[in-house]
Amino acid sequence: MSAHAAAPRPCAVTEAASHGRLHPEPHPGHRNEFQRDRDRIIHCGAFRRLEYKTQVFVNHEGDLYRTRLTHSLEVGQIARTCAQALGLNVDLVEAIALAHDLGHTPFGHAGQDALAARMAGLGGFEHNIQSLRVVDSLETRYAAFDGLNLTFETREGLLKRCPAERAEQLGPVAARFIHGGQPTLEAQLVNLCDGIAYNSHDVDDGLRSGLITVDACRRTELLAPLFAEVADAYPYLDERRTIYEVVRRMINIQVEDVIRTSAASIEAATPGSVEAVRERSQPLIGFSADMARRHQGLKDFLFNNLYRHYRVARMVRKSQAVVQALFDAFLDDPGLMPEQHQAAAQEGEARQGRPGRARAVADYIAGMTDRFAIEEYRRLCRPEELT
Repeated sequence: MSAHAAAPRPCAVTEAASHGRLHPEPHPGHRNEFQRDRDRIIHCGAFRRLEYKTQVFVNHEGDLYRTRLTHSLEVGQIARTCAQALGLNVDLVEAIALAHDLGHTPFGHAGQDALAARMAGLGGFEHNIQSLRVVDSLETRYAAFDGLNLTFETREGLLKRCPAERAEQLGPVAARFIHGGQPTLEAQLVNLCDGIAYNSHDVDDGLRSGLITVDACRRTELLAPLFAEVADAYPYLDERRTIYEVVRRMINIQVEDVIRTSAASIEAATPGSVEAVRERSQPLIGFSADMARRHQGLKDFLFNNLYRHYRVARMVRKSQAVVQALFDAFLDDPGLMPEQHQAAAQEGEARQGRPGRARAVADYIAGMTDRFAIEEYRRLCRPEELT
């Protein structure tokens, strides 16, 4: 145990308390069950494709912007630090963090919104549910089962939100969306660290792209004192390194707040088991009220100044047009998809009718990278390019 690791808490997830896997398997030997989850996630195709799925900027806009892969790694790094300090299961936290975006579409939230609009009335689309679908069935690597056969706790941690009607279909892993309650502390932690990583890298990428300015960032309640601190310590520092120093401090003060606030909440509630955590009406992992306000203020700033910038709006419009055109073409004629996806569409339609066909189309599109979706669009929708 490192000098900074807290003693394991009785409410942390352990192998002994795990609800296991859908398909029983022998113990992994030199690894624990959650390390095996992590390793299966890292080796799966959906994880590799995250390298070419972007957050705010489309993949071809530049090589320095964050992708879903780098975002997942950043979430994992932040969450591991917090989990170690809080005495939680670090391996489970890492597995959830690395898998939490496996179901994301190309073009970030723009792609998801477009696909969700097309799937309205056909079963819907939500990337958290799609991440679970990826690890439960769409990855086909193992001889004995479809999916990755991850532990219940990792699968539970992928679901941040879920409509009650879909929760009924998903079974015990989504029971809290029907009966109330919370996921494990490890899942709560990854959810919060996802937001910390999002804000920090969007500030960095937004400044790098020139879509937001240092002067504007200085006026936010979270960043203003950090810019002042860096200026006092390094009065002649260039802007590029100033930005990095501010971003690293921004992550650090939020991590310290999460650890301090969450430790106090856990100690006050004294949950004696994982099930006691699940039975609670409110999460135990969170920011202090002051940090929550500052964190939300930065989110609002980014929404108004970065995500709604006209250059981003143009990318969103083009990205959604690509996803919508692909969906319409493939739903109208599944024969335009590769053979395995044609077969999935035929099987889905035989079982569920048009919604089953649509689900297979959504699965195919959601698995695309930015660049592959653009190429498919050119092949199908640009008659001048007959290749």
